[in-house]
Amino acid sequence: MRPLFALVLLLASSALHAADSATLFGRVMCGYQGWFATPTDGSNLGWVHYGFGKPGHCHIDLWPDVSELDADERFDTPLKFEDGTPAQVYSSSHPKTVRRHFEWMRDNGIDGIFLQRFGTVLKDKRYRQHHDTVMQHVRDAAKAAGRTWCVMYDLTGLRAGELESVIMQDWKRLRTELKILEDPSYQRHAGKPVVAVWGIGFNDGRDYTLEESQALLRFLHDNPDFGKLTVMAGVPWHWRTLDGDAVRDPQFHEVLKSADIISPWAVGRYGFPEDAKHRITSVNEADLQWCREHGQDYLPVIFPGFSWRNLSKMRGVDAKLNAFPRLGGEFLWSQARERIAGGNTMLYIAMFDELDEGTAIFKTASKVPVGAEGFVTEPDLKSDHYLWLTGQIGRALRREIPLSLKAPVR
Repeated sequence: MRPLFALVLLLASSALHAADSATLFGRVMCGYQGWFATPTDGSNLGWVHYGFGKPGHCHIDLWPDVSELDADERFDTPLKFEDGTPAQVYSSSHPKTVRRHFEWMRDNGIDGIFLQRFGTVLKDKRYRQHHDTVMQHVRDAAKAAGRTWCVMYDLTGLRAGELESVIMQDWKRLRTELKILEDPSYQRHAGKPVVAVWGIGFNDGRDYTLEESQALLRFLHDNPDFGKLTVMAGVPWHWRTLDGDAVRDPQFHEVLKSADIISPWAVGRYGFPEDAKHRITSVNEADLQWCREHGQDYLPVIFPGFSWRNLSKMRGVDAKLNAFPRLGGEFLWSQARERIAGGNTMLYIAMFDELDEGTAIFKTASKVPVGAEGFVTEPDLKSDHYLWLTGQIGRALRREIPLSLKAPVR
């Protein structure tokens, strides 16, 4: 065990409620979409990421549990429960709701979030304002709850030239106008603020090039005015072997030398515990070794399950509901166990609030509306089960509890 990591474990175990913004070692971080909006939440964006534009349909495969939310945080939808009452959702633009999310993190020992910032929507001032509003709520909530946060740019859908015209320019604005790095809750690692860039090196026909990706990483890493950051690169599962979901170009590895942390995307790469064990053990040691040789850290992604039947239906594609079953948390735990046993010192959970693809760990409901294409439920579990389990994963990572074969039982 690294001496620095051992010290982090000691400090973390003494104050689980107070997340340390100085390092990612010993931390479990979650992706936070923060993208949900409703027609009456004041954002003037209508239904965003709920998809209620077509009667009887929606985008989401998990239904949020809004039972703890105040009346002003709950919004009626076109869907109804069996008794005829309207099914309600929340908005990411409501400050009380975001604060509640961070209180759930605090109460369960979850350290913080990577706040997703999607390049395609930053080109529209209305959506950029929504992103900025959610970011401010996140800043306030993280401070109040003693959690941490940092920015993660998602490059998906950007065109050639837009890594500079959209992402670089947005980062400059966040630094100069919103002054986000003055926030004491902003996550740091290796002595520098963390910023993540997701979507480098995928072979799915992206318009921006490896050269542009390298220029962005170098800007964030080296620019004297806006760089000097710890840069995380979100990359394909097969990033090291240059096959599968990754580009077949050795230049990709040269690009990655401008990053400080490598984080391969795991969602959809395996779908049940034994498959996860096989695939993780087949790459973990070699991935870690590559990162060690290049002076980089490694941040694996794990996820609780996957389902996007409703979203796919809206796109005219048929998909199976509950495609990758959660199994009461055994699927998530199996991944965490393999990663921790394999020597990893930090973990990223996708996602805190992703309802569209059924990967959310926050509180979701077993009582769901009728209509649409159905929803994933686990009625035998408490709505906060995956929050609690994520906290237990953090404890196992820090060696506070044994790394058991089966998931812990409450």
